[in-house]
Amino acid sequence: MEEVKKYQGKLVFGLDIGTRSIVGTVGYKTGDQFYVVAQRVREHETRAMLDGQIHDIGRVGMTIAQVKSELEAAIGGKLNDVCIAAAGRVLKTVTVHTQQQFEEEKEITAEDIYALDSKGIENAYDEFNHNNDSDVKFYCVGYSVMRYYMNNYVIGNLESHKAKEIGVDLIATFLPEDVVDGLYKAVGQAGLEVVNLTLEPIAAIQVAIPEMYRMLNIALVDVGAGTSDISITQGGSIVAYGMIPIAGDALTEVIAQHCLVDFATAEQIKRDCGEKEAIEYKDIMGLSQTISREELLTVVKPVVETMTKQVADKIKELNGDKAVSAVFVVGGGGKIPGYTETLAQELGIVPERVALRGAEVMQKIQFLEKETKKDSLLVTPIGICLSFYEQSNSFVFVTFNNRRIKLYDNARLAVVDAAMQADFPNESLFPKRGRALHFTLGGKSRMMRGQLGEAAVITVNGSAADIYTPIHANDVIAVQESTAGEAAHLTVSQLPEFGASISVIVNEKKITLPKFASVNGQLQSGYYDICENDEIEMLCFYTVRQIAEFMDVVINEQMNIYVNNKLADMDTHVFENFSVIWTMETLELSDVEQYEDAAKESASEEGSYADLPDGDGMEADDMAKSATAKNAAQTDPDAELAGEETEAAPRTPVTIGVTVNNRPIVLSGKPSYVFVDVFDYIDFDLSKPQGKGIVTRLNGKDAQYMEPLTGGDMIEIYWKE
Repeated sequence: MEEVKKYQGKLVFGLDIGTRSIVGTVGYKTGDQFYVVAQRVREHETRAMLDGQIHDIGRVGMTIAQVKSELEAAIGGKLNDVCIAAAGRVLKTVTVHTQQQFEEEKEITAEDIYALDSKGIENAYDEFNHNNDSDVKFYCVGYSVMRYYMNNYVIGNLESHKAKEIGVDLIATFLPEDVVDGLYKAVGQAGLEVVNLTLEPIAAIQVAIPEMYRMLNIALVDVGAGTSDISITQGGSIVAYGMIPIAGDALTEVIAQHCLVDFATAEQIKRDCGEKEAIEYKDIMGLSQTISREELLTVVKPVVETMTKQVADKIKELNGDKAVSAVFVVGGGGKIPGYTETLAQELGIVPERVALRGAEVMQKIQFLEKETKKDSLLVTPIGICLSFYEQSNSFVFVTFNNRRIKLYDNARLAVVDAAMQADFPNESLFPKRGRALHFTLGGKSRMMRGQLGEAAVITVNGSAADIYTPIHANDVIAVQESTAGEAAHLTVSQLPEFGASISVIVNEKKITLPKFASVNGQLQSGYYDICENDEIEMLCFYTVRQIAEFMDVVINEQMNIYVNNKLADMDTHVFENFSVIWTMETLELSDVEQYEDAAKESASEEGSYADLPDGDGMEADDMAKSATAKNAAQTDPDAELAGEETEAAPRTPVTIGVTVNNRPIVLSGKPSYVFVDVFDYIDFDLSKPQGKGIVTRLNGKDAQYMEPLTGGDMIEIYWKE
């Protein structure tokens, strides 16, 4: 709350959202005096509320915004936080006794008392839910302590006493969730945040029945427009709450029918009844009419009798089937002449003990706006403000996985706050990945992430929730720890590079051979499960022995072996497009060349011999180096051919798979790829900067745009904040 004008205390904004009107009160408390800085009233333009229930959230929100705006202008500051009260529509109450034992005798603190109250409310909530056989969800909107116990003896105030066991009797009040939810939404539409919610009779009793009178058996009746809320005091505390769904609007409706006027005009006639002997008005035909006060009271008398009988019956029900000693009446609906007298008659007590409460109970209320008239209409609005000071919610208690914890109440608490306070591991709230797999391929580090597990399963008061679900005092939170996914699993055959092959010419025939994988120096098949820190090489050569085994050919010791026109043995390396000859004959160089020409012609017909190295004047080792360089150039764009310049081989487009920002991407159409190629496959608009710069990472390290890519690479691209 931003304050421009200076006041002696922190301003509190209370809002009485009634069936007929909305009353906003701003004030502050100094000592035992409450100063009302400003108060504004707005009536609903339509019947947006009925019987204390919001029917049109949008219209109610607009009216609240108007009241807020007028008050902000009056105080010269901004209003952000608000205290509200709920009417007792479909009010339910539960009375419980709760005890708290300590390991040893200790001095009782205010925190201990609040924890005891909170535990009592939680027990009341459990009992209520156990007995609630409807599908309607209820919300605890307030409670009152009836009495405290110290070591099983009744005591007025527990604080600072030493005890090993303390207890409390309290009454908790519950309203349907839709009633409370409607209030919060309407207030939210006006740009306000609720910092305290109470029940209207609790708020009214703050003003109407001072604590010193609560020893007496007194009833407070707050007669609004749609509901009549009732509370009973005895023995120094509030012992019961109740409500009947009939109040001032019932009188207005009878007047409207009798006088043939609209609802607003009937409301004005009802108000004038208490001040004028004759009331003038215009009916719906536009004709001027006059009705006497006596006639009007005769018209409304049956409704007054019905209202007071229901109120009296409810008072007796709440008070153990007997009348109370006195009744205080507040609210506009109770101002109709004859109401208090009729209620006294229904209760069977003398008329003097049923009275409207207004100015006489506002001795400690000071109005800075001198034109404000003290009457019973203002009791509840001011009580809502005073309830803010009675709340003990600097801290709240919740139950987290069967453990009670205390949280500082900043009015924005969520499940994650409770988890942090309970030292619940942060990583146990979010899905966990299974163990990652690290290995090297061709000397470059690779990493495959494990699978994601399931997120934590969270409930608040038995309903599904997430880490951002708001929580309140006495909520019961259950969190089932998140799970880890499966560990990363990868076979050699799943590597993009494994699918490649090499071609060689064996005795005039083209042979296509699948590449082998060398894992930690050992040849492995595609079924091999890659293990942590494996060193993998995709071999680009075969030995003569391996070729023979692949072709299921037996080469005996009498046979001669030639690789690229040179004598070789079973362990000689054979690279892409090398020629291999095994024969029983001993060939001269010219014979080998002739043999090679025939092989070239045969392979040329198959369109695959263009890259066969020329063997003239080149040693076998040099030829191996040349073939290795060419093979590397096909898979690594940065590789350079060693030795003499040779004609570049046609490069065939390849397809590789990479992972970009945890999403698999397939690159295709080029013989090789560099980092910048990825931008053609992802939705990343470089023309609209969203940060200080672009972060590019490849396999966990910073990457350049022209850095080459290979299958399985892990890529990250994002804007730097």
